[in-house]
Amino acid sequence: MVISPRSLPRWLTHALAWPRGPRAWGAVGRAALGTAVLPVVLLSGLPAAVGVFAALGAMLATVNDRPGGRRAAVPRIGVPAAAGAALLALGAALQAAHAGKVLTACVLTVVGLLAGMVSVIGPVASAAGTQLLIMAAIGAGMPSRLAPWTMAVAFLAGAAWVLTLRLALPGGRPGGLSFLDGEREAVAAAYLRVAELLEAVGTQAAPARRVALSEALDRAQEALGGPRLRAAGAAERRLHARFAAVLPLAEAAAALAWNGTPVPERLATAPRRLARAVREDGPCGPLAAPQRRTSELRALDDAVLAAALAFGSRDGGAGSGLPATSRPGARLRRAAGAAGREYGLRVAVAILSSTAVAMTLHAQRWYWLPLTAAFLVKPDLGPLVSRVLSRAAGTVAGALLFAAWATVLPGTVWAVAAVVLAAAAIPVAGRHFAGLTAVVTVLVLALIGVASGPQAIGDRVADTLLACAIVLAVGHLPIPGHNGRTLSARVGAAVEAARGYLAGLHGDPARRTALRRSAYRTLADARRAVELAGAEHPTLARHGAQAAPVVAELERVVDATTAYAVRVAQGEPVPPEVTELRARLDGMTAAR
Repeated sequence: MVISPRSLPRWLTHALAWPRGPRAWGAVGRAALGTAVLPVVLLSGLPAAVGVFAALGAMLATVNDRPGGRRAAVPRIGVPAAAGAALLALGAALQAAHAGKVLTACVLTVVGLLAGMVSVIGPVASAAGTQLLIMAAIGAGMPSRLAPWTMAVAFLAGAAWVLTLRLALPGGRPGGLSFLDGEREAVAAAYLRVAELLEAVGTQAAPARRVALSEALDRAQEALGGPRLRAAGAAERRLHARFAAVLPLAEAAAALAWNGTPVPERLATAPRRLARAVREDGPCGPLAAPQRRTSELRALDDAVLAAALAFGSRDGGAGSGLPATSRPGARLRRAAGAAGREYGLRVAVAILSSTAVAMTLHAQRWYWLPLTAAFLVKPDLGPLVSRVLSRAAGTVAGALLFAAWATVLPGTVWAVAAVVLAAAAIPVAGRHFAGLTAVVTVLVLALIGVASGPQAIGDRVADTLLACAIVLAVGHLPIPGHNGRTLSARVGAAVEAARGYLAGLHGDPARRTALRRSAYRTLADARRAVELAGAEHPTLARHGAQAAPVVAELERVVDATTAYAVRVAQGEPVPPEVTELRARLDGMTAAR
């Protein structure tokens, strides 16, 4: 009997699916150059452990070196590296002070609680939480003669080297080095998604195209949201103005999609010309003639005209289109909320359990088990069963690959070569958790071999499988009053953002734009959370099944609000349907 992938449950197919994406050859080269700090340190005569910790910092920085602009790479790589270095020093200080097993386990548990709580803040905080756990376990359990501060400095140096490569090397765009390559690609992609949505108006593809447009705007906003680059000058101001110009276009396109009446194909030529102009940092050229038959088409014409004016200015403009970043107090409240507490409790229980078991089974090198649990216990890395299956399969594959490599090519030189080759594979293998696990397993085993000699690979595989079992049990552990709160919090935030957007129909255009971006951004977060929950095992998927209809209804409400906002901005009165939208939002709040 032939089993079709479509007949398999979602919790299993998620683990088997390999996401596609562009070939990141620039990231491959940076990854290989990043871990080159190891042979450099060895050739310089410094202790091998210095090179090992520097290569470890470079490896984790490479994992966080995601596609996008250079400005976003600074916090995305730098913040987790700083957090990891601090906890590496703390863990090493515990080991140097000969802290007992109970004290070490308690410290790691507290670190797990804090790491889980901060992970709900956002992607950068989540990466920082992961490195907090990993480096605390390595510092406390990996034998080393280096002083704690030396280990932390070496780790930071390796991460700083990768960040330097990220900022200095070309981003893969033809035409040479530009500090804004990634940012331009992100903004140009937003214009292209507008064009694709206009082409799909009135077809079944329109809802998916609208979601793709929202995601592209989120990526562009993230790419432009980091620290300003002085070297960019007027080019950076132009790019901010061009991002601001795509927002009214996106609003008009979403309104047309909600209305559902097909529009002339040539209307999509304007956003495509604008996308090309963004990539080339040049003028946009002639645009399509106006089509002012309806409020939505008039809004599109006005947005195209405003974009033409923005593209005609060589010194940029005052507007950036970027909403104000959330304040530290708001981020702390999110971490201390119900979702943060649930996340933190699960991470803490998993770390405490794995550390206790590891210390009971191993007098030395007990850190591998909690280290594995630290990677596995993060819900934002995918559904639980998918994470466990991927981690188990990736570890076994990586261990077998390293064992074959070490058998055929033994010695320190070849171990260093394995480190560099495995690091170079991270940007490609990182598309799937199993692939990332396999190459990281090879890399870490090689690093440990350089630092302290041959490894008992069978023990590492056994520890990984044991950690998988622990995390699987903890993931299903009921927490009274907290189960499903992470998903509930995401949906609740999306409902409140939609309510604020609806209440701001009469606001000035800049405020309405900020409210719309907030509504669609939180809606995207809720949608991803529902999709993640839907791919869980049925014992955990019930929360996603309950929230999915709410999110679908919320998408319709937000799209209708966008259509009404366009009409109001064109001088029409507020439609009576707004009262119905408020009632639907009130119903969603009451249902929660």
